Amino acid sequence: MKEKKKNIFKKDFTLVVIGQIISLFGNAILRFALPLYLLRETGSATIFGVVTAISFIPMVILSLIGGILADRLNKRNIMVILDFTTAALMIVLYITFERISIVPLFITMLMLLYGISGTYQPSVQASLPLLVDKEYLVTGNAIINQVNTLANLLGPVIGGILFGFNGLKSILLISILCFTFSAVIEIFVEIPFVKRKSDKRMLSIAKDDLIESYKFVKFKKPIFFSIGFIVSVFNFVLTAVMIVGIPIIIVQILKMSDLELGISQGILALGGLFGGILAATVHKKLKLENIYKLLIICGLCVGVMGTALLISINTYVTYLIITIMCFCSMSAATLFTIQIFAMVQAQTPSELIGKIMATLIGVALSAQPLGQAIYGVLFDRFAGNSWLVLFGSSIISIIVAIYSKRVFRNISVTENVL
Repeated sequence: MKEKKKNIFKKDFTLVVIGQIISLFGNAILRFALPLYLLRETGSATIFGVVTAISFIPMVILSLIGGILADRLNKRNIMVILDFTTAALMIVLYITFERISIVPLFITMLMLLYGISGTYQPSVQASLPLLVDKEYLVTGNAIINQVNTLANLLGPVIGGILFGFNGLKSILLISILCFTFSAVIEIFVEIPFVKRKSDKRMLSIAKDDLIESYKFVKFKKPIFFSIGFIVSVFNFVLTAVMIVGIPIIIVQILKMSDLELGISQGILALGGLFGGILAATVHKKLKLENIYKLLIICGLCVGVMGTALLISINTYVTYLIITIMCFCSMSAATLFTIQIFAMVQAQTPSELIGKIMATLIGVALSAQPLGQAIYGVLFDRFAGNSWLVLFGSSIISIIVAIYSKRVFRNISVTENVL
């Protein structure tokens, strides 16, 4: 009898992908429009950097809680509840944003938005091993990552068009529809779930789960600690400068339009899409001990951006160079991230995946808010010489990447994702 050919696109995985496309698109247009509105209204790089930094903190903290919830509760229910909750919050913002001071209001809403995202994503990551066969884990991660980057590609471009012509309210309405529709789709997803019996309270469970995860990493996979530390430093030095610096450079220094900022950030996301495609096609050829080279590429890209600002040939040429470097940097970063995620998932017991993934994400993001706040101040301080900020970030990033070589070299051949 002929064996039935396996297929990654089973019903439940497909519904999760569709739900992610819609939900992440709504999230992407909000993450583009809300900080841009704040930057346009205040004109302060410092306020922009500090607000985005404060907003990011709940994502770091709640990603740990999200991992515990993902391993203890029904992952589908988590996704459904959080999407409905986000839709409700955007309704509140739609009603109040012209009646309340924008800085405290936007801090609150961005904190809630990022916090929900931090709680939500571990459920998606932890569901993958339950929805796809092991040999499709890298491909499944690549697809979810491509969905994320596709949303981030379309979100800024469409958000730039809508923001330029119709203002913030139209973006809020679209995001409300996206989160509501996504939640309805996710209701029909079936993710295998066995309730773990416990008479303990949630805080006690959380403590025990974190201790269990810590012991697993300490005694069986200590390399996870080193990887988390390296990614954390890299996010502090380089990711933060991209998040804060690109809008400031394009809007305030180059004096470009909202649409042009949206196109630039959309092309950055397109780089992520390209990186996801590479991960799905060349992952067997890319050895984990060599992926430090991807971090070097990211650092070099930021250095080229700084060079473009220093030379100042022409505004549009500078804009084009910065946009191309965003694409290249994001491609390399995405390929790096997918390889790391797939390796961790493949080497972690299913009952610990949510917590381990959430902890790794939390550690990786822990220093990024501080970096964003610092870069906001630096871009104000060196407003006339922003290339200095980019050069500094580039040099330190490359040093970190070279240092990471010894860590990834310790990953044995058996730990490569197959």
